[in-house]
Amino acid sequence: MLTAVLDLVLPGACAGCGVKGARLCAGCVSGLTASPARRRPDPAPPGLPDCWSAAPYSGAVRRAVVAYKERGAVALAGVLAQAAAFTAVTAIGRTPAPWARGPVAVVAVPSARRSVRGRGHDPVGRLAVLVARDLRAYGVPARVWPGLVQARGVADQAGLSSAERAANLSGSLRVALPAGGPPAPVALLVDDIVTTGATLAEAARALRAAGVQSPLAVTVAATRRRSWKSLR
Repeated sequence: MLTAVLDLVLPGACAGCGVKGARLCAGCVSGLTASPARRRPDPAPPGLPDCWSAAPYSGAVRRAVVAYKERGAVALAGVLAQAAAFTAVTAIGRTPAPWARGPVAVVAVPSARRSVRGRGHDPVGRLAVLVARDLRAYGVPARVWPGLVQARGVADQAGLSSAERAANLSGSLRVALPAGGPPAPVALLVDDIVTTGATLAEAARALRAAGVQSPLAVTVAATRRRSWKSLR
């Protein structure tokens, strides 16, 4: 937690390239926002929504995401959320998306409680709040909704194959409905990274089971698998 506080008040170096000054320099911001695209893992798991990311998970982008997620560099939340929101708007503009004219719930993929405790913050939950704010600035009627919760524990995903990840995550999420029902019939899923797509597919399944559609998932970055089915 002390790291996060110091990150807000002390000058530092760019999390992407190390140059002194801003937490993410202009060059690294440009690399983060220059290529929003559809990046679906191949093979994609059944039920995966249309999946777009701001950038590939490599180089300066990877270092920035790791700094934010694992090293408490919470000052990066704003720029990462802006990249995700811009990606969402790009996806909406390039594909038929009449749902974006109505209320949209921005839903974070929840982290395990132990992960939140270990990191001292909820990185994806924070991103979702800021993505909803930035989408409203673009004219999308979005509001954050922390509707997904853990239904059961899962094993560490590191080193698991696509099929093993899907089995590990199956049934692991559920929707916590408020008394008045979901705030919108459509949800935009937000996560930091997409790898095999198993987590996003499970999130979409849980939302569908509660009567909420999730046509689009947006992440800050996408891990390169065998190939990407990409549309720029």
